[in-house]
Formats: sequence, C-alpha cells, structure tokens
Amino acid sequence: MKTRLSPLLFCLALFVAAAPCRADDALAQAIARVKPSVVGVGSLQKLRTPPMNFIGTGFVAGDGLSVLTCAHVIQKLLDAKTDEVIGILTGQGEAAQFRPAKVLSIDTEHDLALLRLAGTPLPALALGDAASVREGQAMAFTGFPLGMLLGLHHVTHRATVSSLTPVVMPSENAQRLDTRRLAQLQKAPYMVFQLDATAYPGSSGSPLFDPETGLVYGIVNMVWVKGLKETAISAPSGITYAIPGNHMQAILLKNK
Repeated sequence: MKTRLSPLLFCLALFVAAAPCRADDALAQAIARVKPSVVGVGSLQKLRTPPMNFIGTGFVAGDGLSVLTCAHVIQKLLDAKTDEVIGILTGQGEAAQFRPAKVLSIDTEHDLALLRLAGTPLPALALGDAASVREGQAMAFTGFPLGMLLGLHHVTHRATVSSLTPVVMPSENAQRLDTRRLAQLQKAPYMVFQLDATAYPGSSGSPLFDPETGLVYGIVNMVWVKGLKETAISAPSGITYAIPGNHMQAILLKNK
C-alpha cells in the first residue's frame, strides 16, 4: 500500500530539502564578494627567492586603503631584517602582486594592526555590529592557512560562535601561567568570540563574516593548541578565537 503525503507535509519536505541549498548558495555568493578584499600580509626582499613572502592574512576596510590584520603578524615582520619592505599581496596564485604598506597603528591589547596603502583603493568589506552576535550563530572566515606552504589561494572555513568568552583562556595547569597571562588576569578581560572551527598558522587576520550578508563581525587571531605548538597543524583542536569588530571600528576611527 502506497502512503501519500498531504499537500502540507509535501511542501514542508520540499522546504526542508531546499534550505541547505539556499544556505550554500548564499555562502558561495558571500565568498565571491569577500575574496577580492582578503589579502596576504608579508614582505618583499628583492634578493630573496621568492622575493615575496607572507605569513598572515588581512582584509581591506574603510576607504579601500586601510588593511586590518593581527598585531602579532606585524610584529613578526617588524622583527625581521630591516631590508624587507612590509606590505600586502593581492590577487591569487602566480598572479599575486605586492603593494607596500605603512604600519599606521598597532593595538597589542586587542591584537590588532592597521596598515595604510597608497594608490588605487581596493574593494573594502563592511563591518557589522559585533554586539549583535549570539552563541550558535553561523559564521565563516576566509584567509590563507599555512601561508606560503599553500600559496596565495583563498580558503574559506565555516564556523559557529560557540561562546562569548573572556580573552584570557583557562590554563590546563598552574605551571602554564606565565607572566604575560598573569598580567592579563589582573586586567579587566574583554570578550572575544570562541568559534567551533579549525584555523591554522596563516589564518590570523582572516575576516569573520556572516555567510549570508558578507558583513564582518570579527577577526581571527588565535587557536587553542593541544600540547606542543607543532600540533596546531597535525592535530588541530577545532577551537579558534576571534576579536570582535568593535575593536576594529575603534582603531579605524582613531586613525581616520
């Protein structure tokens, strides 16, 4: 005996089946809009092979000449040889182009850095209201995991906001409480987004955006590492953190 669905149940089944397709289409469209604004952050040294090198991610905001990234990415570049020119890489793969940039501001407390470009503006991403983000909200981030190992090829990861948590992460034991972490504990910690997502070295500076609208709500800045830091690649924890966009708004406004 054949069972027939009522018209109402049939329509409901079609709606449920179509929902994931619509979500995938929306994300695909958001990625297409976001990618032109996501850049590699690195340096140029003409006598080096290859001359262009990048170690992190950044994205264009504001008037198209401002690039947001993480302070720890810039600090690594500043600590490098003085004959290296700091800048960004645009494009993709072998067609990558280097544009020098000025380090305009570094906010170590919130792990943010602002670079300034000269010349033609790039497509900029809009920042959403970070205060509106809730636990369970779907997100995505686009960047360059593993940096030079994979080359300048954009990679997008889905993410879920699993928690709004203080920036100081709990230590596994008291022996891991170094002076830097103790100093953080003495301050009033600010809130960050804890994500159910896998990020890698090189993902730092990736914009965290709404998969439907493309609005940016945060910037990926660190991952929770199990054991030695080398395991961040071989055995990622799947726990990633992002700085909320209100701190990015502040650094942009301060340097306007």
